[in-house]
Amino acid sequence: MLQKDSDTPIQAISHAVGLSANPCWRRIKRMEEAGVIKKRVALVDQARANVPLTVFIGVSTSRHEIDWLNRFHELIDEIPEVVEAYRLTGTVDYILKVVAPDMAAYDTVYKKMIQKLDFSQVNSMISMEELKFTTAIPTTYL
Repeated sequence: MLQKDSDTPIQAISHAVGLSANPCWRRIKRMEEAGVIKKRVALVDQARANVPLTVFIGVSTSRHEIDWLNRFHELIDEIPEVVEAYRLTGTVDYILKVVAPDMAAYDTVYKKMIQKLDFSQVNSMISMEELKFTTAIPTTYL
């Protein structure tokens, strides 16, 4: 329930899970202390925030030393349009999720990246339609 709406009152959660309010509150606090609940955030609508364009960037590099990796981390941290980044196995080393208002803004992000680091390949994939988006992970394994 908290994953869908972190403002859900303890009373509603406790009723849904069959606990009284105090044990429910303590369980949530334990999950926060254990790091199961990392933080509570507000999800912003991309289109209303004027960043409707989503681009996935597949990045490959022939450089795999720690110095390059540290510079790559610094680079993606300093670009706010990069909202997700993952290191992968296979032919693509990293995939980035970038949001931008338009192609010109995305092109600025792209140019900033290729100016600062050496990549062997950068493959941009423009999202045509979001079919599923959730931040909720399965909790059946807890």
